[in-house]
Amino acid sequence: MKICRYDDDRLGVVMGDNVHDVTAAQTEIRAATPYTAKVDPVIAALPAWRARLEQMAAAAPGKPISQVKLLAPVARPPKILAAPTNYGKHIEEMQKFRDTVPGLARFSPDIEKAGIFLKSNTSLVGPSEGIPMRFPDRRNDHEAELCIVIGKQGSDIPKEKAYEYIACYGLGLDMTARGAEDRSFRKSIDGYTVLGPWLVTPDEIPNPADVPFTLHVNGEKRQESNTSFLIYDIPRLIEFASSFYTLYPGDIYYTGTPEGVGPVKPGDWISLKSLPQLGELKIQVRAHGK
Repeated sequence: MKICRYDDDRLGVVMGDNVHDVTAAQTEIRAATPYTAKVDPVIAALPAWRARLEQMAAAAPGKPISQVKLLAPVARPPKILAAPTNYGKHIEEMQKFRDTVPGLARFSPDIEKAGIFLKSNTSLVGPSEGIPMRFPDRRNDHEAELCIVIGKQGSDIPKEKAYEYIACYGLGLDMTARGAEDRSFRKSIDGYTVLGPWLVTPDEIPNPADVPFTLHVNGEKRQESNTSFLIYDIPRLIEFASSFYTLYPGDIYYTGTPEGVGPVKPGDWISLKSLPQLGELKIQVRAHGK
């Protein structure tokens, strides 16, 4: 099943080239979720509601995806986690810039030592919202990633059971303003965490350890890799993060970016493609405030 959010906070199920409105379910789910719950309500309710969502979608008229404005498919993630230095060739390319990119030299290239970092929830956007570049005088890079969305609460999760805690997969961009400040600070600028175009449930991803993806900027290929090259694979990433944090339904986890990161500027179009079921994440960089 493919799940999206669109237009004015509507919930949809994507079937073929159409989106089918199931917002009534979202309204009911949210109303039944305690305010104090540390979850995204829809993601937390997905196991119990999936069959009903599919029935509602089948009964609802479809609307072409091209005619809606896609939002970030998770409305209220409890937290956003991201893995640095998780592809060997990306580590190699960043070593070349350690003396020229401000602040880069202070970060360990070893993910075990660097740890997982957090991004602000308010930096999350979907394809229709664009990426507002606040500091055009600085280098701002694209970083293509496969994302996972946690579906079940857990702490100290062994990697052997990690896949049991995944609700969905999606495509993401971990945008980065280069500089000497803390990594999370520079990566939490408004619009610098992109997720979309929709989420895909695990039954549609036959092998998460073998997911190819390619990123283009204005039609020029910049990044091309596969999750088979991850240093910490998905189960190890979940085990690692859950040894420090309790993971909650709706947490979004960016698994790391491969080599080929590069600068973008206002007006640029970024396109990230992977398996057909994951769709195309296409978004424009725009000037801040415009």
